[in-house]
Amino acid sequence: MNSQDLAAYINDRTGHKPVDLGLVLGSGLSGLSGAVQGATIIPYSDLDGFPQASVSGHNANLVIGTLEGVNVAVFGGRAHYYEKGQADAMCVPLETLKELGAKTVCLTNSAGSLHKNMPPGSQMLITDHINLSGANPLIGRGGDASFVNMVDAYDLELCAFARAGAKSIDQKLYEGVYSWYSGPSFETPAEIRMAKLLGIDAVGMSTIPEVILARYLGLKVIGFSNITNYGAGMADHGPSHTETKEEAAKAAVHFEALMRSFLRQL
Repeated sequence: MNSQDLAAYINDRTGHKPVDLGLVLGSGLSGLSGAVQGATIIPYSDLDGFPQASVSGHNANLVIGTLEGVNVAVFGGRAHYYEKGQADAMCVPLETLKELGAKTVCLTNSAGSLHKNMPPGSQMLITDHINLSGANPLIGRGGDASFVNMVDAYDLELCAFARAGAKSIDQKLYEGVYSWYSGPSFETPAEIRMAKLLGIDAVGMSTIPEVILARYLGLKVIGFSNITNYGAGMADHGPSHTETKEEAAKAAVHFEALMRSFLRQL
């Protein structure tokens, strides 16, 4: 089933609810999907080409409805490169999002901080990224369209809305450069020290492939990192997926408030 067929199937299930924005939820952040009003919930298992849940902390459902007056399609989970070695694992969901009429995608993740003054529980607006994985979701596609311009990949107007939203609720919003390591192993202390030298502010195992795919598809992008831990060697214990999920859950209230304030600006 291609993305057009998937969009037609979804529209039949939802009664052709409009979609303006896609929201991809990172590890431990899927609770926000429960806040969608007038929701139609479609399991990924009903959608050919959508990722099946293989990582805890993700809720593999597509939820379509409204949130703060915005018509949204909320993706409760994502596929990661480290699961099957496929950088374009989220291509079908993003193509389907475009077919549903969305012009914008908001990508979120849980990430490790490289700054002591940006502790777990912080929210960071992604303003740029560095791809340290060596992979790219457009490899093998061919054609001139694959040479995607990544200047202002994170839409400047959307970033301004995010800042205004955070200010409206008096919430601290950090900003910085995010970097993608392939995972699933966490980074070494030496890799974190290198990342600091490169001007990286937070590290994670997702998001950048989706940014590249979204720009390839002509979607506008905004990204947020929910900080769940410090980078390797920065704390008295090593990072773990358990910590990621626990800290994401603790910050869920602040994350939801930030997402709602951003959507209100739209």
